[in-house]
Amino acid sequence: MDNLPLVSIIVAVKNGEKTIQRCIDSVSQQTHNKKELIIIDGNSDDSTLEIIKQNVAHISYWESKKDKGVYHAWNKALDHANGEWICFLGADDFFWEKSCLYRMCHYLKDSYPGVRIVYGRVNVVNETGKILYTIGNPWNKLKKRIFQINCLPHPGLMHHRSIFDDYGRFDDSFIIAGDYELLLRELTTFNARYIPLTMVGMQHGGLSTLAENSITGLQEMRVALRMHDHNFPGIYWLLGISKSILKLAISKLRKH
Repeated sequence: MDNLPLVSIIVAVKNGEKTIQRCIDSVSQQTHNKKELIIIDGNSDDSTLEIIKQNVAHISYWESKKDKGVYHAWNKALDHANGEWICFLGADDFFWEKSCLYRMCHYLKDSYPGVRIVYGRVNVVNETGKILYTIGNPWNKLKKRIFQINCLPHPGLMHHRSIFDDYGRFDDSFIIAGDYELLLRELTTFNARYIPLTMVGMQHGGLSTLAENSITGLQEMRVALRMHDHNFPGIYWLLGISKSILKLAISKLRKH
């Protein structure tokens, strides 16, 4: 394992008492020992802080302070990250198998400097853990689509730390699409690498799954794309916004 990289796992959480323990356990139980867990809590007022304190033996750094959102929290965490590669999990996310980080690291060690974004698959699950669907496709299928809509499975996606050295941090003016904007800085010029490995389980019902937030996210994607000179929406973005508007209309009708 000496030739495998150190990986920093960053978790931003606010009132995540229902799922944060599962997330922490999935990190601490990884067979890859060269890892560090950094948790930034946004001043939770449920039992999240108590759970974090109970798990300090598995956490390299944590803090609990009011912040300006997930991207502000991630930026603060980067100040404490020592890993060659960095991934970002939500409190609802968890590594799928105990060996997945170890297996991924065998690909990471020969990816850089040629590739600095490496990703696998993500299983989207319900509250009972049942798989609803899987996201993550080979790069040759997503390379053109990425300049219309965010199609990479960000939970567990591996960023080489040189990306942050070269481009700086997340733009915390974004609410939902800050991770997408950062990826565009790299992928407008360079390629990503797909690994056919299921890395993460992501519980359905997060910030971006509500119809209102889906629309906000898609609007923010257009802002991010224009920042990188991709000025015209493509078919995938148009389909996404149409689907989100229809979903919002149906939800409002059901309420009445």
